Amino acid sequence: MSGILDLLNSDMGKQLIGNITEKTGINASQATSVVSSGLPAILGAMKDNVTSGDGAAGLLGALNGGKHDGSILDNLGGFFNGGDFSDGSKILGHVLGNKQDTVVNNLSQSSGVDSGIISKILPMLTPIIMGYLGKQTKSNGVSDGAGLGGLLGGLLGGTDGGSSILTSVLDQNGDGKLDISDAMSALSGKKKGGLGGLLGGLFGKK
Repeated sequence: MSGILDLLNSDMGKQLIGNITEKTGINASQATSVVSSGLPAILGAMKDNVTSGDGAAGLLGALNGGKHDGSILDNLGGFFNGGDFSDGSKILGHVLGNKQDTVVNNLSQSSGVDSGIISKILPMLTPIIMGYLGKQTKSNGVSDGAGLGGLLGGLLGGTDGGSSILTSVLDQNGDGKLDISDAMSALSGKKKGGLGGLLGGLFGKK
């Protein structure tokens, strides 16, 4: 987890954590825990939808619609001060579907943060992720589901045996229990340019 914490300690990472603490009342340590676990859970759900469902066209349409062009990363303060996270809630509901409560509850268990607060934080993170993905799809010329799946897989560090990244995030050892902290360690350590690359891109580190 140290690499993730190092990235979250960058100037932009501190701004993100500071805004979350201000909006929710939790401390910086708790916010860092939620963010560093929430990002791969959301990305994993996106990849699951793209590779095993019919979500590729919808996600590509949203990313190419101009709204998620990455400009949000240049004005996090404005985004948080605006206080409207309804778009994030809609995207999150579409991406997670009936898994949303499970993800929220288990992020709560792993971080010690109340599930009601987790439910407020995830819609804040989703537009930021979409902005980053929008920027990446444009710069990498991604135009189809295969390309989008590859981009998401690269950010997450790939999969083992074609298994769902979301499943690996939620149940890393296959015992039926949702082990997000263990999954985070596995994802962040898989390869350079994976989750660490995502966080570095978000928070201004290479």
